[in-house]
Amino acid sequence: MKVYTKTGDRGTTSLIGGERVSKTDARVEAYGTVDELSAFVALLADRLREAATAPAGAVEDLNRVLSRMMTVEALLAADPTGRKQVPPLPEDAVSWLETRIDAMQAEVPPIDKFTIPGGHTAVSLCHVCRTVCRRAERAALRADAQYGVDPATLAWLNRLSDYFYVLGRLLTSFYGVQETLWIP
Repeated sequence: MKVYTKTGDRGTTSLIGGERVSKTDARVEAYGTVDELSAFVALLADRLREAATAPAGAVEDLNRVLSRMMTVEALLAADPTGRKQVPPLPEDAVSWLETRIDAMQAEVPPIDKFTIPGGHTAVSLCHVCRTVCRRAERAALRADAQYGVDPATLAWLNRLSDYFYVLGRLLTSFYGVQETLWIP
């Protein structure tokens, strides 16, 4: 099977279910941004695998996140008839993220200021993931306003950006780098 189909040469693509839409459609923008985020999450997981040490379970957690991201992409890429073909996010998807956020947050000192990204490549990648996730969430909200998006998908994306923020803080502590707080 060839990778190229030539069906998109005039600026359209197919959603799951068969509907052809413009590549500028809000749903395409949403699932494309989640796809971009997936690439950065994979890069972060690779970076942690390459490190001599990483927090216990961090790579496994990121692999679970990547799997859920594929589901989110499919849900965003489905037209109303195609949604029946895509399994929903597991019921515990949002609560699992909340549990992981709470566990990581318990390991870092509380702060009352914004953090400035940096100090270690993995920390910086967490912030790249966080910001791309926020963009994906905004794109999903635009798609929701036009076509409707599963509320669990929106909640999951919102919680996922928090997950990356706290993971960045945990990695800052784990790698013993200075956490830089923004002091205006």
